[in-house]
Amino acid sequence: MALMDKHKQVKRQRLDRICEGIRPPILNGPMHPRPLVALLDGRDCTVEMPILKDVATVAFCDAQSTQEIHEKVLNEAVAALLYHTITLSRDDLEKFKGLRVIVRIGSGFDNVDVKAAAELGIAVCNVPASSVEETADTSLCLILNLYRRVTWMHQALREGTRASSVEQIREVAGGAARIRGETLGIIGLGRVGQAVALRAKAFGFGVIFYDPYLPDGVERSLGLQRMATLQDLLIHSDCVSLHCSLNEHNHHLINDFTIKQMRQGAFLVNTSRGGLVDEKALAQALKEGRIRGAALDVHETEPFSFSTGPLKDAPNLICTPHTSWYSEQASVEAREEAAREVRRAITGRIPDSLKNCVNKEYLMAASQWPSMEAATVHPELNGATYRFPPSLINVATAGALTGAGAGVESLVSGTLAHGIAPVSHPPHAPSPGQPTKAEADRDIPSDQ
Repeated sequence: MALMDKHKQVKRQRLDRICEGIRPPILNGPMHPRPLVALLDGRDCTVEMPILKDVATVAFCDAQSTQEIHEKVLNEAVAALLYHTITLSRDDLEKFKGLRVIVRIGSGFDNVDVKAAAELGIAVCNVPASSVEETADTSLCLILNLYRRVTWMHQALREGTRASSVEQIREVAGGAARIRGETLGIIGLGRVGQAVALRAKAFGFGVIFYDPYLPDGVERSLGLQRMATLQDLLIHSDCVSLHCSLNEHNHHLINDFTIKQMRQGAFLVNTSRGGLVDEKALAQALKEGRIRGAALDVHETEPFSFSTGPLKDAPNLICTPHTSWYSEQASVEAREEAAREVRRAITGRIPDSLKNCVNKEYLMAASQWPSMEAATVHPELNGATYRFPPSLINVATAGALTGAGAGVESLVSGTLAHGIAPVSHPPHAPSPGQPTKAEADRDIPSDQ
């Protein structure tokens, strides 16, 4: 019995030494700040931890909504990393008491209320460059698939169709078209739009584009033809490819009215954002043959299922599960750059030190922001899980505490202090530094 008591005492002392840095000071004055960084909708921090472990505690929540996020994170996180599978509205943002910066691991940020974040004094950043090539390659792959009907011919063979005679081949490959001389219309000539244009020209497409927010002369530098209006582009395009961000101005950009302005039998491709296309109108146009075929990587409701929604019985349709952004290289690069952006926020000044802040003008008009100071962090603490319900807390594999047992639960009941003064949110009023509509509508390459 005495031996067991001694073992428990040694174990308790070991945990005390590990956890002493996260406990609130009692007699020794204020502790050094150590910000809490939370990955909201994921559970793997192995890429982010090596970049952040010496300046912050990294926790993952694996949540699909803020209702699943632990109270510790809501109260004390000063930085949040997220993918596209969680949405942060104004109400969600107001639940975070000390949040200073949000970094989207990817390019699109329509799942975050950027204006509300700015009014609350929260910087929003993205990683716009990591998946440009992947998204452009996927877009062109879908375009070529529509023209050459590879998917449908493969499916016909899987179903036992024979194509031994010319007549049978003609039947199976019916609708396949020559690419050279066709006109590809690109809506939104940002990073991905330009990459698609360059690739399409190599296949023989004539490329036109519509983007009212690009300066004059871009079309000459790229050897493209610019359309003055969206209607002009739709009228002159044999295939329309969407590469613009989603905002309040372009929701359902492709709808029944704009579909009727497209050429009879045109193709439609969307690897940008699902909300750009009215899926009910698209399904009807496919059934009527007004649109010859469509390929969608993004959908109004995700995760997408063919069993539900207006597209479930639409013909000549290719759908993929919002994966155009993905490759192993792109995923790692996006996560590394997102972690570096958080590190810049912690060690520098917000928003001046941030590389890809999408609401910087709001923040510059707000009151002066203090910098976040960094401090040493025990590597073992990185990767702790904070997830609803409050009674559950685990430690990521890369940062497990050997033999911690119930001692780790003390992290929940204790205070994970980071020393950052609570944010004094400015009033909920439009900022005099509000971004222009042009900036709000600029093309952001879509990954997810």
